[in-house]
Amino acid sequence: MNTNEFWALIGDAARDGGTPDTVADRAATALATRDADEIAGFERHLRRVLDASYKVDLFGAAYLVNGGCSDEGFDAFRGWLMAQGREAFARAVGEPDSLAELPAVKRAAVTGEELGSEGMLAVAAEAHRRATGLELPEEAATKRPNTDDFWDFDDEDEVRRRFPRLAALFNEAPAE
Repeated sequence: MNTNEFWALIGDAARDGGTPDTVADRAATALATRDADEIAGFERHLRRVLDASYKVDLFGAAYLVNGGCSDEGFDAFRGWLMAQGREAFARAVGEPDSLAELPAVKRAAVTGEELGSEGMLAVAAEAHRRATGLELPEEAATKRPNTDDFWDFDDEDEVRRRFPRLAALFNEAPAE
């Protein structure tokens, strides 16, 4: 499975809207119609996307949006972000402050909803189970960056400097 096929499958699953877990279920259903090698290829591609998107500033943005973030929470956040589509995902990886443009992020700033989808991370495992009745063979663990590169995600001045639009949504008092 190549990059275009990976994102097309997710895009097709998201076409009719719904929650990220609904998108994940549709993607797993579609992927389950393919052979086991293609399902494993989706999982390998998912791991590459996770590795490539493990960026300190994206982690910081997830921390701000979700009111804190662990490694597992960051994985789930990126699962949610995958369900938003290729363009939104790529833009957020390159410019995390662009997350402020997404309707779900604007809504989360008001409601406090935590954005994440473990279901998107399990699409290939679920598809493999549906297609074969067996567990998907385990892939190598996703690599983690050196956390010494992290900056203080609770420093409001630094957050405002790095993410002015997100800070306006999450850290600034609403205008009267």
